[in-house]
Amino acid sequence: MEKRRLGRTDLEVPALCLGTMMFGDQISEADGFAQMDACLDRGINFFDTAELYTVPPKPETQGESERIVGRWMAAKKNRGEMIIATKVTGRSPMKWIRDGKETRLTREQIFQAVDRSLKNLQTDTIDLYQLHWPERGLQNFGGIRMGYIHYEDKGVPFEETLAALDELVKAGKIRHIGVSNESPYGVMSFLREAQTQDMPRIASIQNAFNLINRTFEGGLAEIALEEQVSLLAYSPIAQGALTGKYLDGALPKGSRGELFNRMSRYETPQAEQAISGYVKLAEKFGVHAAALAMQFVATRPFTTSTIFGAHGMDQLEIIFSSLDMKWTDEMERAVNQLHGAIQNPCP
Repeated sequence: MEKRRLGRTDLEVPALCLGTMMFGDQISEADGFAQMDACLDRGINFFDTAELYTVPPKPETQGESERIVGRWMAAKKNRGEMIIATKVTGRSPMKWIRDGKETRLTREQIFQAVDRSLKNLQTDTIDLYQLHWPERGLQNFGGIRMGYIHYEDKGVPFEETLAALDELVKAGKIRHIGVSNESPYGVMSFLREAQTQDMPRIASIQNAFNLINRTFEGGLAEIALEEQVSLLAYSPIAQGALTGKYLDGALPKGSRGELFNRMSRYETPQAEQAISGYVKLAEKFGVHAAALAMQFVATRPFTTSTIFGAHGMDQLEIIFSSLDMKWTDEMERAVNQLHGAIQNPCP
């Protein structure tokens, strides 16, 4: 498994990262254990979770993803082999996460979240600790489609959040820090505070990036390369949409679309046309549509690791097979031509 440097740190991570947001609901503990075993056998020792997970979020399963990962590491006695990333919940009304309080990126809440994640994961330190989404108002998860909105309420200042993370790094509870679902302004603001206040530098940004959402290229890609902030790309297959399984209104039994009805980000007016186009390209090149989508993400110069999820072992094998697929100049031209015709239908 190819390894790539995380930001400006001394940590090298594999080019693929197992995302565990479905562990504890759609994916049982036994199946999660099997997936983690299979990934480790392939040299994938980088797992991503969050205090919020499992998804869809609800009080009765909150934190279960972390606990499953923790129980697996305890059973395998392999914590030293693993690179574990988790996240603190951004500003939200999900009050069950914070004992009845609105979640905020304050010092008090970050400390509380870290201690609970350490307990869930049965470890003394977290390799990469990420802010799941910004404290300030920002149109995430497809909201920008409705046009830009400027929010005056900035919430907890960047420097306060970063200072809390600085304390936790010095205490040894976390090794490196990152952001998620961030904008160019947010990334540069954290970098500025780190430089001027002599605090930890963010090593990574975990944002959605795939064939039907290339908005990362609009500003963040340049930052990633020039400032060495690693992209950890999530949703490389657009929650399964880029396999084509939801085309023509299909709703496969057991899929996320059928179980949770949470596919709105990939159900925009132009999504069907674009997805159909990429599926046909995969057929033309004789590869699985998921492999085409995965390799597109993995071959970008600003991508450090691609975060994937799989419902079953058959899907996991398709992901693994993408590692053997050679990305060609012809593929590059074909996907860029289609992108030029239908740009970012699912931001």
